[in-house]
Amino acid sequence: MRVQALLRPLVMLAAASVVLLGSAAVRADELQDITKLITQGGYAPALEKANAYLVTHPKDAQARFLKGIVLTETGKQAEAIQIFSALTEEFPELPEPYNNLAVIYASQGQYEKARNALELAIHTHPSYGTAHENLGDVYAKLATKAYDKALQLDKNNSSAANKLSLIKTLFDPHAGAAPAAAAPAATAPAAAPAAVAAAASPARNDGKADGAAKAQAQAAPAKPAKGEANEASASASSAGDTVRAWASAWASKNVDNYLSFYGSDFKTPNGESRDAWEKQRRERLGKPGPIAVNLQDLKVTMNGKDTAEVTFRQKYSSSNLKSTNTKTLVMQRKGEHWVIVEERVRG
Repeated sequence: MRVQALLRPLVMLAAASVVLLGSAAVRADELQDITKLITQGGYAPALEKANAYLVTHPKDAQARFLKGIVLTETGKQAEAIQIFSALTEEFPELPEPYNNLAVIYASQGQYEKARNALELAIHTHPSYGTAHENLGDVYAKLATKAYDKALQLDKNNSSAANKLSLIKTLFDPHAGAAPAAAAPAATAPAAAPAAVAAAASPARNDGKADGAAKAQAQAAPAKPAKGEANEASASASSAGDTVRAWASAWASKNVDNYLSFYGSDFKTPNGESRDAWEKQRRERLGKPGPIAVNLQDLKVTMNGKDTAEVTFRQKYSSSNLKSTNTKTLVMQRKGEHWVIVEERVRG
């Protein structure tokens, strides 16, 4: 699993951001020096330079991110988690902090947390290939643990043994399915946090749909071509991943990210205004104490190219409420994203 610096989306804004920060050229040089030291393994001087820079630029996202990488590489994971977590809250549109949180969680064996972080990264930036690859690694590790458990319960389970062997052949025999972190590639950093957020933000969930149209029912539908079937399967998988990321954002109480999963045309449960509904959700998620959202038996039904219904059994618990019900989320594709347009709940 790779730890990456803030790369492609930010390089393009380095020159344009000079108008936002008078000392942008000096800033870029300083941050580039820190990045170079990291890639060369000079973690001690990199940390010293990052700390010195943050004295005068305490809110600089790129400098904080680079410091988080140094802390990760030097084994100070608790401090790195604090930095990356703060960045996900302040800049929820950036996928890289989520990815690096996942790297740390995976190294600690906390694969569910790693999976949740990567799903949020993918929701933020669906084309972020690193997160997709890392999520595959995490799924493989989770599968390995499940097959190991199956073999503990039944040593003669040849099917589980074969699947476990197949997964292990995909990875280094010394590392098993656990991914390894690598140093970041050198890159010209962004010039200001405001530019960072603008640069890395993907298409918004409430954008115009790309010609969504529900397929007409046919009395004797023709068998779809192989390419169409693959596309439908990929769409269903994407919708399911979005729902899992929605549950992760809810459970982590990341309110802005949670609300970003709802489309601008979301049908509120009681017909109240969108503002009133959002205010209520913010108040509830803002209450102290952890919450847990567990999804079971998730099923995706495609109702055309850009519409899907995702049904699952939801187990919710907080300090003052526990509930179990069946929920259906009506999803629509908006550009590259799936968004929720309606929720249906039954006991």
